[in-house]
Amino acid sequence: MRRENQSSVSEFLLLGLPIRPEQQGVFFALFLGMYLTTVLGNLLIILLIRLDSRLHTPMYFFLSHLAFSDISLSSVTVPKMLMNMQTQQQSIPYVGCISQVYFFIIFGCLDNFLLAVMAYDRYVAICQPLHYSTVMRQELCISLVAGSWFFCCIHALLHTLLLVQLPFCDDNTIPHFFCDLTVLLKMSCSDVSLNKLVIFTEGGILFTLPLSSILGSYIRIGTTLLKVPSTKGLFKAFSTCGSHLFVVSLYYGTLAGIYFFSSSWNFSDKDIIASVMYAVVTPMLNPLIYSLRNKDVKQALQIFVYRANFYVTITKSYYCSHSQCNMSTKTII
Repeated sequence: MRRENQSSVSEFLLLGLPIRPEQQGVFFALFLGMYLTTVLGNLLIILLIRLDSRLHTPMYFFLSHLAFSDISLSSVTVPKMLMNMQTQQQSIPYVGCISQVYFFIIFGCLDNFLLAVMAYDRYVAICQPLHYSTVMRQELCISLVAGSWFFCCIHALLHTLLLVQLPFCDDNTIPHFFCDLTVLLKMSCSDVSLNKLVIFTEGGILFTLPLSSILGSYIRIGTTLLKVPSTKGLFKAFSTCGSHLFVVSLYYGTLAGIYFFSSSWNFSDKDIIASVMYAVVTPMLNPLIYSLRNKDVKQALQIFVYRANFYVTITKSYYCSHSQCNMSTKTII
């Protein structure tokens, strides 16, 4: 059946996750817990890195930006999904939908670049330890992060500008829990060959270059570690690299499955589940994998908890020592 063109759309309808109505409450609690874990875990990482001077190193500098990117990536999609599940109001304004596409592309791309930058940092630290402080100087670290932000903003702006020029058909139902670029292109009534070409060329380059950098860095790291005589040090290093590679595989595997290997660009339930892994689960796992298993971060966390408890104890002692003061003094306190 031929669908009529509609040059201007005021809103879209998000169908959300493919779950039964009686399971809405369970999944709402589940995703709310996952989102709060993502936000609080990554905020804790940022706070610890800011407060502990021992964590003022390039690796943790990049990690703090990755934590911020993970918070932002989840915040672009999950709150709206939770609100729709709770209120059963599935509509999203056109401007809000386009904005969601733009910021989702930015922070998804930023994760992509930061993973590559962190892999390069580990390569220099393991393969060129004597030159680490010289190579990974502060100016280079700032330039790498600023360059990542710049290219990701340009990347997102390019796809968004191409998207807003397209007319949409009369059916404004999005079979997803957020406004995804490829789904919106599927809903357009005009020719989207240019958009697909840009995705597979420009988007493919921004996808493959960081991935190639990550793989190249870890291949060099692996060959260097095989030369290490210490079995304990070798096992520890491989354990750390394995955790990083696990997140990289999860991130790139779901991303590739959604945007590059999905047949005919038709989203199925499996694609939506892959999107949940990419947009919700991975940002939640990053604090656990990259930081909370790290000895330096654990020590920083212990110091932070000790200082917090000490402050609470001092505050209670102060108020207890002034409990016999007159009413006016208590009022001032």
